[in-house]
Amino acid sequence: MRLLIFLGAVLTSQTAGATCRETAFEEVPYTVCAAQSGDDLRLFLNGATGAYGGFAAVDADLAPQGLALAFAMNAGMFQPDLSPVGLYVQDFKQLKSIVTSDGPGNFGLLPNGVFCIGDRFSVVESRSFAKTKPDCRYASQSGPMLVIDGMEHPQFRPGSDSLHIRNGVGVSADGKTAYFAISDQTVNFDSFARFFRDALKTPNALYFDGSVSRLYAPELGRSGAGFGIGPIVGLVVAKGVN
Repeated sequence: MRLLIFLGAVLTSQTAGATCRETAFEEVPYTVCAAQSGDDLRLFLNGATGAYGGFAAVDADLAPQGLALAFAMNAGMFQPDLSPVGLYVQDFKQLKSIVTSDGPGNFGLLPNGVFCIGDRFSVVESRSFAKTKPDCRYASQSGPMLVIDGMEHPQFRPGSDSLHIRNGVGVSADGKTAYFAISDQTVNFDSFARFFRDALKTPNALYFDGSVSRLYAPELGRSGAGFGIGPIVGLVVAKGVN
């Protein structure tokens, strides 16, 4: 029997209103942050002098407005210049076009998908997204999909020895909650996908990246500092509010 352990209630009890929690699934530790529809959840890419490249630069831009990041993580694969690999929409403006062809690497392991922030949240398979053109204030394409309509990506293999720190996003069935998860030790795709499907109960989930995966969660003492990253997703709150 697979072991399922949730530690979130205990580990966040000391932080009222916490948006992030530490938990475990099949003895693998994860950190999960949640946003609700109506929250000020945004994607960030460029500041006044170019790509933000990290969470500290985003926070510095928000500070003069009396705002701050409650949490943030890298939100899709990126080129060496930190530009997005696939579709990127910010404040309803499309900065990069959608890619629907297969290709090398994890991004091209179809089906891949798009995380969309609109009135509610959604994770939509890329070719379906290109046909239906959902109305997204923010959108980021990545791949592969982890969970598609309640099913794991067909190419994931139990017991695979491709192990990495991985991060991604899953959306509740009603679209009201988006869960952002990062593994706190290396996992394969199969294990990561089942965490979203079986533990977080998200019928659709999208892989953001591996190895470069980072989380900013000040309530948990995580700065997410490191080398430059491309698209960033973050929950914006009034400064001083967790």
